[in-house]
Amino acid sequence: MLVAADKFKGSLTAVEVAERVTAGLRRVVPDLVVEALPVADGGDGTVAAAVAAGFERRAVRVAGPLGDEVTAAFALRAGTAVVEMAEASGLHRLPAGVLAPLTASTYGSGELLRAALDAGAHTIVFGVGGSATTDGGAGMLTALGARFLGEDGEPVPPGGSGLARLARADLSGLDPRLESVSLVLAGDVDNPLTGPAGAAAVYGPQKGASPADVRALDAALAHYVKVLAAEAGPRAAERATAPGAGAAGGVGYGALLLGARFRSGIGFMLDVLGFAPALARASLVITGEGALDAQTLRGKAPAGVAAAARAAGKEVVAVCGRLALAEPALRKAGITRAYPLTSVEPDAARCIAEAGPLLERVASRIAEDFLA
Repeated sequence: MLVAADKFKGSLTAVEVAERVTAGLRRVVPDLVVEALPVADGGDGTVAAAVAAGFERRAVRVAGPLGDEVTAAFALRAGTAVVEMAEASGLHRLPAGVLAPLTASTYGSGELLRAALDAGAHTIVFGVGGSATTDGGAGMLTALGARFLGEDGEPVPPGGSGLARLARADLSGLDPRLESVSLVLAGDVDNPLTGPAGAAAVYGPQKGASPADVRALDAALAHYVKVLAAEAGPRAAERATAPGAGAAGGVGYGALLLGARFRSGIGFMLDVLGFAPALARASLVITGEGALDAQTLRGKAPAGVAAAARAAGKEVVAVCGRLALAEPALRKAGITRAYPLTSVEPDAARCIAEAGPLLERVASRIAEDFLA
């Protein structure tokens, strides 16, 4: 039995999901052998999943999205680092009740990448998602040695809105170690940087951006690309339309400028975490996340797990807090059956507050249906 589930956001970490599922299964089959492999798709929880898989956790002090110092972490094993931008620049790093769509910066994410280089990493998996920012990765690039200057020759203000004042971009000071490292951009969205499907238009409102803010941010990002093209040539404009450029407020664009290769977050993370050998040992796979819905099918962790398991001829069932996919969609994704918490507790608020005990009850049902 293999439990390879993502977090239930706001309720349980991926590690806790695995623990609760295991406990529920063993209520029915006490001596059941269960292998837990918490997974993530590149967003928040990616470092925790890597640590659970045997990576070493490295804590560092970096700038949060508003410039205040925070303790963030990356994961390291045998020269491969897993860096999660949300650790430094995520929405959860903002003070309670505060959103800063115009001024939040990815500077701390660049500091995390630099810390991974300092630790000797030759491969860096840069997981993106859950960001508080829409600065096109300018803050991250600044932390790595780039300079973004206004007409007065001074650095422009942090955040996406500051890019509207950009007059000159200088990339000559970028950390030279970046040229020899293998950088992988791991994400679950393929949006371009600008336009109706871009970082500001699609994800800005989630970060507190008003319609006027969205227009201002999109224009600032377009200006940013134009200035960068004058410095770095046509490739700067080409990268802005590449899949993944709009990920995490455009930090994907910054990573692509550094030469990153864009990969499906869950697909690459399964390789990094050692999913294939664990899958070979499994008779049944349990995956899941907080909500199984249309977004799940667009490259989220359960879809990646199910696809890999189906290719290996393994049966998959899923656990979730809320289920919004019909049975045909589940089966098309490779999931035999889904078990939502709402099947045992209809009240959504209680499902969130009591997710752990409810998940154990759901897991016991799985054991009764598939193992007893």
